[in-house]
Amino acid sequence: MVKYKVEWSIEARLDLIDILEFYIIRNKSALYSKKLNSKINKSIKLITKNPLIGLQSQVNSVRAIITGDYQIIYEILDSMIVIIMIWDCRRDPEDKILDQRIKK
Repeated sequence: MVKYKVEWSIEARLDLIDILEFYIIRNKSALYSKKLNSKINKSIKLITKNPLIGLQSQVNSVRAIITGDYQIIYEILDSMIVIIMIWDCRRDPEDKILDQRIKK
């Protein structure tokens, strides 16, 4: 079984930081943010072993896996997985713009 290497886009890292910081401020504790970060990392580890596990998007190489209230949107490139975006599913889907984040 091939294990894929993971790369994060700058935007995806910023998405994750924003989400984690939001809960630290809201809850006045880092406990939930640590649990959420762990849950997201477990899902990414699963993707590296089974990249086709995520839901297919309109773009053939882009998929998404749902973890709690979040979608981890990633692109499969050769032997690499690029995390494009961490999306809060409770937000307005009209705000989700993928085209600019996908490598061509």
